[in-house]
Parts: sequence; structure tokens; C-alpha cells
Amino acid sequence: MSLNKIKTIKLKIIKNLDGDILKYLDKENKYFKNFGETYFSEILFKKRKGWNFHKKSQSLLAVPFGKVRFTFAKDIKGKKKYITVGKNNYRLIVLPPGIWFNFTSLEKKSLVINTLNYKHNNSETLKIPLKK
Repeated sequence: MSLNKIKTIKLKIIKNLDGDILKYLDKENKYFKNFGETYFSEILFKKRKGWNFHKKSQSLLAVPFGKVRFTFAKDIKGKKKYITVGKNNYRLIVLPPGIWFNFTSLEKKSLVINTLNYKHNNSETLKIPLKK
């Protein structure tokens, strides 16, 4: 899968005196294929999570809190693509299957949301532990 297939879409922030509302996803979003599962991943400053690879699942990623730098690669030793998102650059990352990714928090604490179009399955997911 080509790194050019990764898309970013600006997401809506509704300003509110009691705290902003960050829109994430609705069923009319053309990238929302079907629902498998959603999970949140908290990550601390300068920590990195990944490498992950989904054989058939598409990931819809966003960072409603903090700031995260995502690294994408067709082959983890090859060319990389970097995308940084957070509340000040609130975007949906549409990650097709077949691309490796990891992510690093650029703030004290960040929160990544990931919606998969298939329920997590260990046989569908590959992982390579990061060197500590």
C-alpha cells in the first residue's frame, strides 16, 4: 500500500465557554466503512508506541488531547511519512491497511483515538516492538 493513500481531513471544533466540543466521526463520513471497535491510547511525553500493521483493517485516527507525531512506512526500514496532529491541528487521519505506523507524544500527555472497521484480531495485526 502506498503512503500516498494516507489522508488527513480537518475536523470541526465547536467552541464552548464550558469546554470545546471536538467532533470526531459520524456515519455519513465517507471514510467510515463499518464499525469494528474504537480504542483510546494514552501516551506520555517523548514516549513512542508502535510499530503496528493491519492486514485488512482501516484505522481512523485523531488526537483530541495533546499533540502526537505519527510515523508511517510501507517498510519500517524504508521511506517514512510524518503527520503531526492535536487540538491545534485537529484532523482525522485515514490510514488504509498495509501500512506500518507508530506514534510519539510531543506534550506531557496525549490521547489517540483509533476506530477500526474490523474488531481487533491478533492474526490480522502485526507488531514489532520498539527498541527502548
